Amino acid sequence: QVQLVESGGGLMQAGGSLRLSCAASGSIFSINAMGWYRQAPGKQRELVAIIASGGSTNYADSVKGRFSISRDNAKNTVYLQMNSLKPEDTAVYYCNALIEHSVGPVYNYWGQGTQVTVSS
Repeated sequence: QVQLVESGGGLMQAGGSLRLSCAASGSIFSINAMGWYRQAPGKQRELVAIIASGGSTNYADSVKGRFSISRDNAKNTVYLQMNSLKPEDTAVYYCNALIEHSVGPVYNYWGQGTQVTVSS
């Protein structure tokens, strides 16, 4: 019913920047929080940044001051601007969204993931 399609990952040198995008489409009445998570090899998936429908944000301590999350509600799209990238930012990045199909229950959706690799 809903698809989250990510783009913007790739290979970057340390100190560089990348911008991830995630567009939601399908049966959408409203989108509550949208966020980005990441999972490095051998590690658990962790929250990177989250943005509420009203625009308030929260970041993992490891990315504060370097990453910025934003959203375009008209396009059902969330962005993650990643600056001053470090090798430890290497991971698969997943988009997440809490979506209502109609007034009522909220459903949790995930994107397919996009690889970000930062070389030293």
